[in-house]
Amino acid sequence: MRNVLEFVAGNQDRYLAQLFEILRIQSVSADPSRAGEVRRAGQWVADFLAGAGFEHVAVMETGGHPAVYGEWLHAPGTPTILVYGHYDVQPEDPIDKWVILKTPFEPEVKDGQIWGRGTSDDKAQCLTHLFALEAWLKVHGRLPCNVKVFIEGEEEGGSGGTHDFVRAHKDLLACDAVALSDTSWFSPEQPTIVYSLRGISYFQVDVKGPNRDLHSGVYGGMLRNPLNAIGLIIAGLQDAHGRVTIPGFYDDVVELTDDEKAEFRKVSVPDAERMKDLGVDALWGEEGYTSLERNWGRPSFDVHGIWGGFSGEGSKTVIASEGGFKFSCRLVAAQDPDKIGALLQKELPKLAPPGVTVKVTYLHGGTPVMVPTDSAFLRAGQDAMEAAFGRRPVLVREGASIPITAVFLEALDAPSIMVGYGLDSDNIHGPDEHFPIRNFWKGIDAGVHLYEAFSRVRQA
Repeated sequence: MRNVLEFVAGNQDRYLAQLFEILRIQSVSADPSRAGEVRRAGQWVADFLAGAGFEHVAVMETGGHPAVYGEWLHAPGTPTILVYGHYDVQPEDPIDKWVILKTPFEPEVKDGQIWGRGTSDDKAQCLTHLFALEAWLKVHGRLPCNVKVFIEGEEEGGSGGTHDFVRAHKDLLACDAVALSDTSWFSPEQPTIVYSLRGISYFQVDVKGPNRDLHSGVYGGMLRNPLNAIGLIIAGLQDAHGRVTIPGFYDDVVELTDDEKAEFRKVSVPDAERMKDLGVDALWGEEGYTSLERNWGRPSFDVHGIWGGFSGEGSKTVIASEGGFKFSCRLVAAQDPDKIGALLQKELPKLAPPGVTVKVTYLHGGTPVMVPTDSAFLRAGQDAMEAAFGRRPVLVREGASIPITAVFLEALDAPSIMVGYGLDSDNIHGPDEHFPIRNFWKGIDAGVHLYEAFSRVRQA
């Protein structure tokens, strides 16, 4: 392994130049006018894999933006690892908010950071794996374990065919575990590995009252105002202690263990510090849990938009005939988004007062993901990161979702080992996105250790 690490150290200039090449490609998957750029980024990945020594490299059609596949499967007796990442990026708007870097797709290194759209999410993080694997192949002509690479171009677009592609190509992508770097640490000095992600159920609620808009002077006090009813429904969905009131909502929630709570405390940010950062005078949520425990280990409820009636300049004394709102519930391990969807569709209308009708539409869901903390693949990830960064990573959960990890679990029965190297302060999705150059270099080193550590995992 020493020779591989020496090869990595000797190629840093090339790695940075190649990273800059793909960062300059404006692969914004949500922008139809840049579909060609997205495809060009995919071809860049394919060309790199072929040059590194991977076999059966292909740019594969998904029905949306393409995905790139390559494999090296000549290590009998070792696990097969699927390397996942995405080469598409978020839109760069608003351009006028970029201060450090004026041109988002012309990357620079400054103040110990690599600046540019797609640095932390996910091009630089993804390339730590590809550069590490290339180093093994260039130095030894082989990899420590069997590896398949699957890099997609739709993660940031919010739609497309990649998830269905995975379901339809189970044999091609079959593996024992998935390795990915698309997560972040809480602090620059404490590495973390995410072992659990929350899922989601997302809803639209339409509330209807009278058959037409009405004058509030002529009809006010005679009937139920649908917008007033919306307020009552929303208020009724959560009690004063922060718990969702729908019967059965918590039935499948797995309680946090004392060991998990202890791990969380190692990276916890004081509430006062978080309040200052957010500009609020209090935090709030389900009683009996810390703010971090609520975000990582408990389901939550949030309204995302409310509409109806008049909200323009001036005044209009109208009782709107209808209105509505959208909301979601973040879900934790063992909760089924479709089950929660059916539950809310059945129970939420019971919160409506007389005089209005309510329609609940379940828009979409995502399954929560949890890797058992005693997983040998998870321990291999910890060993690799500790070898590279000199500190044992803490196992943490994440309050958000990486939807494709649930697809990998469903379709491939493969856990996702999330060895990310970003920081919460990297401004992903926002202006002045950046990524610590130290974590880029050490992330490649960690990748060298990672696949050797995976090779020693023995399946039952």
